[in-house]
Amino acid sequence: MTPRLSLSELFPDIHPEWILAEDGDLIVVDKPAGLSTHAPEAERIDDMVTRLRAFLRGRGDAEAYLGIHQRLDRDTSGVLLFTRRREANAAIARQFEGRTVQKTYVAAVSGFGDRPPRGTLRHRLVPAPGGAMRALAETGGAREDRAAGREDRAARREDRAARREDRTAGREDRTAKREDRAAGREDRAASGVLAITRYRLLERRGDRALLELQPETGRTHQLRVQLAAIGLPIAGDPLYGGPEAPRLLLHAAELRLDHPATGAAASFRSQVPAAFEAWLAAAPADPYADGVAAVERAMREAAERRYGIARAGDTTALRLVHGAGDGLPSVSVDLYGEHLVVSLFGAGEGEPGAPPRDLVLDAAHRLGAKGVYLKARPKHASVIVDARREEFAPRHASRGEDAPEEFTVLEHGLPFKVRLGDGLSTGIFLDQRENRRRVRELARGARVLNLFAYTGAFTVAAVAGGARESVTVDVSRGVVAWARDNLAAIGADPAAHVVVEADVFPWLKAAAQSGRRFDLVVLDPPSFATTKKSRFSAASDFGALAALAFRVLAPGGRLLACTNHRGIARARFRRHLHEAAREAGCDVVQMKDLPDPVDFPSEPGAESHLKSVLASVGAPSARAEKAAPSAKAGKAAPFARAEKATPSAKAGKAAPFARAEKAAPSAKTGKPAPFARAAKAAAARGARRGPAAPARTTRRGAR
Repeated sequence: MTPRLSLSELFPDIHPEWILAEDGDLIVVDKPAGLSTHAPEAERIDDMVTRLRAFLRGRGDAEAYLGIHQRLDRDTSGVLLFTRRREANAAIARQFEGRTVQKTYVAAVSGFGDRPPRGTLRHRLVPAPGGAMRALAETGGAREDRAAGREDRAARREDRAARREDRTAGREDRTAKREDRAAGREDRAASGVLAITRYRLLERRGDRALLELQPETGRTHQLRVQLAAIGLPIAGDPLYGGPEAPRLLLHAAELRLDHPATGAAASFRSQVPAAFEAWLAAAPADPYADGVAAVERAMREAAERRYGIARAGDTTALRLVHGAGDGLPSVSVDLYGEHLVVSLFGAGEGEPGAPPRDLVLDAAHRLGAKGVYLKARPKHASVIVDARREEFAPRHASRGEDAPEEFTVLEHGLPFKVRLGDGLSTGIFLDQRENRRRVRELARGARVLNLFAYTGAFTVAAVAGGARESVTVDVSRGVVAWARDNLAAIGADPAAHVVVEADVFPWLKAAAQSGRRFDLVVLDPPSFATTKKSRFSAASDFGALAALAFRVLAPGGRLLACTNHRGIARARFRRHLHEAAREAGCDVVQMKDLPDPVDFPSEPGAESHLKSVLASVGAPSARAEKAAPSAKAGKAAPFARAEKATPSAKAGKAAPFARAEKAAPSAKTGKPAPFARAAKAAAARGARRGPAAPARTTRRGAR
């Protein structure tokens, strides 16, 4: 059973209240923050232009023409204008190109100090690393405002003369455009392009202030870089060093121009969002203090930012709310088809500061789901003895109807079985969606190893991408059976795609000793894990684990390494991987940080909970040859921890799965792949015993 994606009303093409004005020539919208003006990639559907066209087609306009004359940065909100007829383009273009359109913005800054309440900023902007811009102050010091005033008045007179000339002849217009292009080249040659912005102080409270900004020119990041250049970076702008804020606090408040059909003056205004006033007040706001309606509104706003995922048509499971990144600290809300799963963090018995349980559940239920499940996650993993206890994970929906005990969701078109009432985890970690897509793209013809595989989701992606063989390893009998079910659902050949119940450390050591090599290794361990024989902590043991994983990489192979341990910073994680590669004798030719899915935004000012790195290795180095254990000599690999977990060669005992390795014929002979016998036996045991509770206690952070 694959339920449809529910709550479709959360993801309309355009919310009606976004439309500020519309007639036969123009349509003006109030763009929310986080929405690009137009798609940065052709396959994206979550930009304003694509969504507005879909909205117009839905009303019966087959052509849905939109002329683009204005752009706002993705994180800037406010007034955005489009033409609706080609005939209106010329009049609008003349006004934008002639700089007669008056644009008014509002920005929030801190540290305004004793600056004059009005002024003019003049800089030359040049590109800087990382997609940013850099502002070079025009010479003139304290005289610049007076000089700017005279130059601006002269420029306006020249603009009026230019407009008269433009009206006299199209030939002169074309000549002026050529001259403008030449002037632009000259500007760039003279250390950047000129940027002019007028500012006015609107309101000030303590160290914080709201500024009104009127740009005279339209340059990339103009307002953001100019304010940063004078020591007033906009709040919520990490690119230019702005103070922390829930979003970029820059808003296009008003646009004034002449209507293209009538020539009459037209003004379009957008109300400054409430986030500006809240930041100006500097009061620590409790997002739950205003009751169910306010929390529901915050959830709906968060859901809006997931439009691109929800409307793609191939995914029915996603995160609707991700804690403080969406303005609701200690709460996550996941959508699975027609049901929601609410997780409350720090919600153990007697723990202070936990979100109000009933209020959050009521707000989630008002979104329209058939049912809402609850997961209560204490701050300390040691509190959880059994993740299936009712106090942590009630088996039945806390609001509305129960979901089927097991059902299928889709992710990029691939099916995965989930169980919403079976403990704290549901069967799939949604924060790895884009990493699974990357594995699918990299897997064609590859030998893939999936470690700490849980229910085998990465392996499903690899098989769908054309992996020629795979090994899936997890210590829990219950999830191993679940992984086999997921693979069977896509028709994976069990002889080529083997699932193994084993502790990863000794399994990796045995694989390295036997010379087993893989083209792609996925390493996504829990933050903490305990089995009968060993304990694992990502904070202390990830380096040793990664070194073992590097040892089984084939020349030219790739390692996808992930952790969601909040105590491991991204820089430290990369350092662990570099050290592990050196220990294993691997030459890392590229190490690339991978971004998170858009439905897992970071808390303002904090690093993402999930760190993902794709490491590519070259040919083995001399050190690798020296360090690699000899199968003939029976020597063991380094790492005392792995040694302890592995039977001693001196004792004459076989390494884990060594017998299966020896007995399993080569895939080239057409016979079952390595470990097939062990996998078959494990499956038989699972069938006899039925689904079992996980053999390890794990904690995977804020998933």
